Amino acid sequence: MSKLITYILYAGVLFLAACAGQAMNPTPAPPSLPVIKINAGAATTWLEYPATIEGSTNVEIRPQVSGYLEKIYVEEGTYVNQGQPLFKINSREYSELSRNAAATVQSANASIEKAQVEYDRLKPLVENKVIAETQLKTAKANLDAAKAEHAQAISGKGSADISVGYTLITAPVSGYVGHIPFKQGSLIGKGETLPLTVVSAVNSVHAYFSMSEADFLQFIAGYEGKSTEEKIQHIPAVDLQLPDNTIYNSKGKIELVQGQFDRSSGTISFRALFANNDKLLRSGITGKIRIPSQHQDQLLVPQESTFEMQDKVFVFALGDSNKVTSKQINVSGKSGNNYLVSKGLANGEKIVFSGIQRLKDGAVITPQNISADSVLQATLIPKNDAAQTKN
Repeated sequence: MSKLITYILYAGVLFLAACAGQAMNPTPAPPSLPVIKINAGAATTWLEYPATIEGSTNVEIRPQVSGYLEKIYVEEGTYVNQGQPLFKINSREYSELSRNAAATVQSANASIEKAQVEYDRLKPLVENKVIAETQLKTAKANLDAAKAEHAQAISGKGSADISVGYTLITAPVSGYVGHIPFKQGSLIGKGETLPLTVVSAVNSVHAYFSMSEADFLQFIAGYEGKSTEEKIQHIPAVDLQLPDNTIYNSKGKIELVQGQFDRSSGTISFRALFANNDKLLRSGITGKIRIPSQHQDQLLVPQESTFEMQDKVFVFALGDSNKVTSKQINVSGKSGNNYLVSKGLANGEKIVFSGIQRLKDGAVITPQNISADSVLQATLIPKNDAAQTKN
């Protein structure tokens, strides 16, 4: 009997302890999570292509005469104005040739004067039939020959002066000086493989990029026009993303497409023209051309609101009784940090915006409604804009 009483008392203690435990650990309240309503609207997506920047004019500076490089007036990378001296080749030999040519011109002048005097002396004698006409013809021929020699001497003097002028090499355009592979005292000439330098005019620059055959056909089909040239005119202004991921402060215009595909690479080349008034862009800089594309009536879903499973993208949709259900969505593109959704969600449907890491199908939440517009605007232009990049 005493054992029965002891057992009953022990069971009662366990029951009371269980009740106390339940009181101390009540069922947790549903988590409070932000929820947004997905509405259709306009969106901009970007196609990105790696690009190389070149000056609108890149002029190779090559010597036109041979000689020792006497003077280098500029440093690599400096900005020069058109007509500014760049290099000086020793001109002593060419100056001497110019002086000799000048002496030849003087001698030719004297020959003309002598032949003219002889012609003038014989002319009245022939007219008065004192001497034969053949002598006057001979004098006229000598005068014409003297004039021809004079013209030849003038040409020789001009050629010599040109050679002297070639010894001072000036900038043919305003721009930046490139690498200078020669040093003062080097013997240079017209047959050099390397140019003295390259001057790049950068008041405007070209950004060169390429598309594959498939990308080109799909891209060009999206614009109005009967010919490729007409379609290019309808391509909107493009952006240039610099290596530090910033966007260049001036818009560019696609102005050229190569006439044919490169068989070795299977690509076709484009170029875009950008103003470069602040001289920020230099030849050789790389970047990305960003071509905008406008879309209407698109469902935009923040990437933060999605999760991936087996290469598929899902969101948690809010259902009846505040229960959430995972839904697979089809992503047709990106705009900023937002997905463009073509399938899987309906216009006006609500999804969990953030805090989805621990959610499971059927979980109950306490929804906190937030404005979808404010969320989407905050993610349309992120620091590193998400876009579709083409290689």
